[in-house]
Amino acid sequence: MNIDSIQNGVVIDHITAGNSMRLYDLLKLDQADCPVAIIKNAVSRKMGKKDIMKIDADIPVDLDVIGYVDPGATVNVIRNGVRVEKKTIGMPELLTDVIRCKNPRCITATEQELHHVFRLTDRERGVYRCVYCETKG
Repeated sequence: MNIDSIQNGVVIDHITAGNSMRLYDLLKLDQADCPVAIIKNAVSRKMGKKDIMKIDADIPVDLDVIGYVDPGATVNVIRNGVRVEKKTIGMPELLTDVIRCKNPRCITATEQELHHVFRLTDRERGVYRCVYCETKG
């Protein structure tokens, strides 16, 4: 398989195999007006299998979303065909408007203008809880 290199954009690498479509949805890349290539189950010496996502435009990507879905991923910024920056992503302490509170009694269910904010409460298990009602995300 041959996927062309990009000149200016972002490459999200070391995505756990199978997580790329969830990232695509949460990053709202279906609304982006640029080419996006998703390579699923690519061979990786480190991981066995991995997914890779190439975004052929210099658009901002929400690192918190990437850290929530796959904290082991890396983000490479490409300019003029050369990687100019490499970021290793970790789990964010706070998530704002990435996931929604499922509790029908939460204030976010009635106050529509409130942001859905979740705090990381258990790093080992990747547990986030709503800051308003403590419901697990």
